[in-house]
Amino acid sequence: MHCPFCNEVDTKVIDSRLVAEGGQVRRRRECQNCHERFTTFEVAELLLPKVIKQDGKREPFNEDKLRSGFMRALEKRPVSVEAVEASINQLKQNLMAMGEREVKTRIIGEMVMESLRKLDGVAYVRFASVYRSFEDISEFRQEIDRLERNPE
Repeated sequence: MHCPFCNEVDTKVIDSRLVAEGGQVRRRRECQNCHERFTTFEVAELLLPKVIKQDGKREPFNEDKLRSGFMRALEKRPVSVEAVEASINQLKQNLMAMGEREVKTRIIGEMVMESLRKLDGVAYVRFASVYRSFEDISEFRQEIDRLERNPE
């Protein structure tokens, strides 16, 4: 880390602490040349992967699209906004933890369905019906039967 006062390359860490609930490291540094002290903050740079659409196009991950999919499925359902946000954050963490640069929409869709299944069965079936393009009522029945057999 360069000294902001004299631009010396050699600086020494004299104290480190976790801040922002463990999301950052605060470091006090001292320049070995001019002996000035300064503070730096270190954060992990985690990027969400690009999304590979069904047609092969690639686009940046869009949290607003994800949220709108959740909200459409959960419309008029007794699920708190906090629970939805927690599910979205968990899904994003899972995507980052995969360590992939690109992820197919199919994988994201399956992750959304799993999250919705835990939040609300009706929302899960709504989302699944659109996502899997149910053709008739028998497909709804099969999905509901599967949900009843395996609620978690």
